[in-house]
Amino acid sequence: MSEEKEIILTKEGLQKLETELEYLKSVRREEVAERIKQAIAFGDISENSEYEDAKNEQAFIEGRIMTLEKTLKNSRLMEETDIRTDVVSLGSKVTLKEVKSGREVNLLLVSSVESKLKDGKISDESPVGRAILGKKVKSTVEVEAPAGIIKYKIMRVEK
Repeated sequence: MSEEKEIILTKEGLQKLETELEYLKSVRREEVAERIKQAIAFGDISENSEYEDAKNEQAFIEGRIMTLEKTLKNSRLMEETDIRTDVVSLGSKVTLKEVKSGREVNLLLVSSVESKLKDGKISDESPVGRAILGKKVKSTVEVEAPAGIIKYKIMRVEK
């Protein structure tokens, strides 16, 4: 069996995953079990769409619980010392300037399980994340996008 990839999480990301796992185990499992019980009470389950929906939801919840447990088992809490300011690393707050437009973007580089673009959190596995990881301030990187190659200059790297 292959070695699982270590997932480095911020404190906020770790708490979010633990909270979701606890909610699924303590609340959602009970709710779905109750739905299944009620659907069975309606009689013939072979033609009972409510029963099918509940069983599908139960399978989804159990799958998500397994995924979260695996993620947490393979995770490590990001330490302040893991975050560098000389080069872009996981946990770095990065200011990028799009070379062509001059538009600046502020991002936080996180692991893929924590990424949320609308909150400015990008994955180290995304095209931009891969391009800037390990690069120094004032470096220019090229990112292949559907619209073509976009060039960014790294303006700042902070904790």
